[in-house]
Amino acid sequence: MMVASLSGCRPQKSLSERTAQIHNRVLTVDTHIDWPIKQFLNPDFDPSVRHTPEQFDGGQWDLIRMQEGGLDAVFMSIFTPQKKRTKQGHAQAQEIALKQIELTKKMVADNSDTAAIALTPEDAYRLEKTGKRAIFMGMENGYPIARDLNNVKLFFDWGIRYITITHSKNNELGDSSTDQQPEWGGLSPFGFEVVQEMNRLGIMVDISHVHDETFWDIIKLTKAPVIASHSSARALQNVPRNLSDEMLQAIAKNGGVVQVCLLDDFIKEMEQTPEREAALKQLKEESSAWSNGKLNPEAVKKLQAKYQEINAKYPKNRPNLTEAIDHVDHLVQVMGIEHVGIGSDFDGGGGLVGIEDVSQMPNITTELLARGYTEDEIRQLWGGNLMRVFNEVILVATQLQKSSQANKPTKVTVNF
Repeated sequence: MMVASLSGCRPQKSLSERTAQIHNRVLTVDTHIDWPIKQFLNPDFDPSVRHTPEQFDGGQWDLIRMQEGGLDAVFMSIFTPQKKRTKQGHAQAQEIALKQIELTKKMVADNSDTAAIALTPEDAYRLEKTGKRAIFMGMENGYPIARDLNNVKLFFDWGIRYITITHSKNNELGDSSTDQQPEWGGLSPFGFEVVQEMNRLGIMVDISHVHDETFWDIIKLTKAPVIASHSSARALQNVPRNLSDEMLQAIAKNGGVVQVCLLDDFIKEMEQTPEREAALKQLKEESSAWSNGKLNPEAVKKLQAKYQEINAKYPKNRPNLTEAIDHVDHLVQVMGIEHVGIGSDFDGGGGLVGIEDVSQMPNITTELLARGYTEDEIRQLWGGNLMRVFNEVILVATQLQKSSQANKPTKVTVNF
């Protein structure tokens, strides 16, 4: 009797084993971490020490947890709260933005054995091979650009590689999705110049936070693919900050990418307890002075402490990770797998049940695997798509600069 050999049969790997192996093999990129503004307000925070979200001022990102979560690259958000649109207000915003860039570069310099500043996709892939974390920088809110086009180049030279045109309010570049009413009817005339300059320099145009009309102006104008650094699907959660299917299809046609946000309000509406609602209403009245630019950093820290107390006493009902991956599924269905990524908004409001901080990033890979995504598809979602767009933006900039040089009038010297 012949007995079949079992030597070629291997036990099927568990989901956790597959997660670990694939998560380690692919380049993982998060396009939106709000650590710099937290560091600006709390200079004592040490990013080289492990913290937890439960700690007061523990935050959701530090270098230790980034390594634990197998997160290879992040875009640190250089975020400036919008205050008065005056010469003084713009000057203060630029000062805050540059200070956050300095803090980010100092953090990297102080931890040069584990992290490095990155400026190109090539940097991210190179650093991944060495085991170092790649630290990119993007600017959230074009407010610090003020009314001076030269500031676009200034921030590029300082290392900024994407700019979110607006934040919660209209600015000199265009209309925001969440301001009370449109001011420009989309991009401002100056905003048109800024987008063109971003194309010329190789800065990714970020359409998260912009008004729908601003979005359509950008799509018609830009010569390079756009990104949404932290946005989700309006079809699943109908809020102005999310993107409609029509907008998603336009981004796909443009060649861009949408990075699904892990902020609860953009994922699913959840009913909260009356006690929490009342406490937050009171806090909102107190914090209105901050949005008007009347509070100093110490007062802001006190408000943050009160918010922590409210969260401890009346925990927020939040969506879970699987509901966030529902947004990934929807975007993939509408746009195609090559136009979707991840932008957590950690330290800026992000965090869901099942993914509280960067140490839990493998949970995303686990959920994607459980839904049948292949390793190649996961590689695209985790960083491949964003890096492709980034490379295309750089290519467009190179072509525009060559074209500009070629069209320059030649100086002719005539000797008599």
